[in-house]
Amino acid sequence: MHDSVAPARPGNLLLVCAAATVGVHIWVIFSGLVPNLVSRPLHFASALPWVFLFAAARGRVERWFGIFCCLLGLAGAFYIIADRKALLDQYGSLDGSAFQFALAIALILVTLEMARRAVQPVLPGVALICLLYGLFGEHLPGMFGHPGVPLDYFFGAMVLAEGGLWGQLTGTSIDLIVPFMILGAAVSAGEAGRGFMAIATQLAGGYRAGAAKVSVLASALYGTISGSASANVASVGAVTIPGMIRMGYPRPVAAATEAVASTGGQIMPPVMGAAAFVMAELLRKPYAEIAVASILPAILFFFVAWVGVHCFALRYNLKALPASELPGWRVASVAAPFFALPLAVLILFLLVLSYSPAYSAMVATLVTVAMLVWDGSGKRFDIALFGNRLAVGLVEAARQIALIAAIIICAGLIVGVFHTTGLGVKITGFILDMSGGRLWVALLLTALACTILGMELPTTAAYLICVAVAGPALVKLGLPELHAHMFVFWYALLCTITPPVCGTVFVAASIAGTPWLPVAGMAMRIGLGLFIIPLGFVANPDLLYLAEAPVAAIFAMAKIGAGLVGLSYALIGGVVSLWLRLLFGLVGIAVIFV
Repeated sequence: MHDSVAPARPGNLLLVCAAATVGVHIWVIFSGLVPNLVSRPLHFASALPWVFLFAAARGRVERWFGIFCCLLGLAGAFYIIADRKALLDQYGSLDGSAFQFALAIALILVTLEMARRAVQPVLPGVALICLLYGLFGEHLPGMFGHPGVPLDYFFGAMVLAEGGLWGQLTGTSIDLIVPFMILGAAVSAGEAGRGFMAIATQLAGGYRAGAAKVSVLASALYGTISGSASANVASVGAVTIPGMIRMGYPRPVAAATEAVASTGGQIMPPVMGAAAFVMAELLRKPYAEIAVASILPAILFFFVAWVGVHCFALRYNLKALPASELPGWRVASVAAPFFALPLAVLILFLLVLSYSPAYSAMVATLVTVAMLVWDGSGKRFDIALFGNRLAVGLVEAARQIALIAAIIICAGLIVGVFHTTGLGVKITGFILDMSGGRLWVALLLTALACTILGMELPTTAAYLICVAVAGPALVKLGLPELHAHMFVFWYALLCTITPPVCGTVFVAASIAGTPWLPVAGMAMRIGLGLFIIPLGFVANPDLLYLAEAPVAAIFAMAKIGAGLVGLSYALIGGVVSLWLRLLFGLVGIAVIFV
């Protein structure tokens, strides 16, 4: 095993800003007594430079406009912090002065522009439509009109009260999501990648289509601690995709395998995607409960991906890795602690000792940072390597914090309008009317809405909007709240492999050097679980009750898994005849849903 190469050290300005961004959030997490109208504007303010100053700008005008937006946002955020006590006495309404109206409008516009630059323009577009509805919806006829909201109350609810920009979602971002962003960045900066790759290669490389199954297993292991599909495909895929191509795999198969496996990073406990932390807050459940409920569906997802890869192996005669390319248990045991120790600490504190998610993540981060000093051999301290790794980890953590802040704070405007105008209740009634009171019709309408929104929105934003709109309707039709939220969450993930956006497919296809459309087609077959498992746990609700009824949950998993094997053979084929594929498909559907 060769020595590690020190990563390129970021510039001093980036490093100082990154340290300030991460440091402020760690202070907020551990102090526990910071008022919401201090911590949440600080979250907003810390994201501004990363979006407006440090991200690439398209030309001089956009660059200068970014500087203006950054300064305007900082001024507004620090005004909220400095005048917090007086603002609380206004009970969520503006004081009627031109200054506060200008402040409110400025903060909203900066938030919309921040979201536009950080993610797709659709999210701020949806937020803008909601804001216009709040302002002018009283003129709409029929059930979607509202009685009207006074301007001082409407803008106050958006920017002064603990709703809108500074609402529950922003608090969730600080308290639950950010600690795991910091942990993921620290893990990625060290030798953890080599650790889980060594374990995955030793465990799966000897099977048929060994290189592809290494990809599935490595992405599952990386997903336990990253919670990010994009980070997963970029880091793991950079190793696995060239390896599969070198073994003679068709390039679309290699890219599709990694795209699907990386998507599982957002559903694999104990660290799931940002939407899972939001789900815990919306359901008022401990995050550990959400993680435990997600274990069996996540295992099913990777199992189905494994089966799909095996079907392609039969079709293309894909072989196992040569014995010479397996690292051996000695090498794997040296590399494993870089990945396994932080994960073990996280599981111990989060699921066994029942500490808060933030505290658990921070303890695991401290362990991870301490391990950055070791080189790849695990035998030698390297202080220069430690410094560079720490700097890279800080900058990556700050960028991830800024990205999630841009998404969550903008989504807070949408939720704020829903609460202020009652729009969510109206849309719930509309869905109930459209479905005719039939749960499965409502589920299909919700799945369609999630898929469409997911084409243009990050998973977290798509989940938030869909669950605010459709979640109450599904619950009214008899679906348990947890199942309703998990259903929406899983279908929001479809955007990662479903055209025309399919972010992980694009990244994987670029690494493989192949057109993305064939990759997307194969990814949807290998990733069959994303489409079927949510419907499966509606038909077999015991799947999500691992903590309460483990025997029934495992039986439900076996039942759904058996059906998915049949569906995988039906869709991919391998060496199975057309008529047998049709039979497998029909039996698979019957096993899952009957």
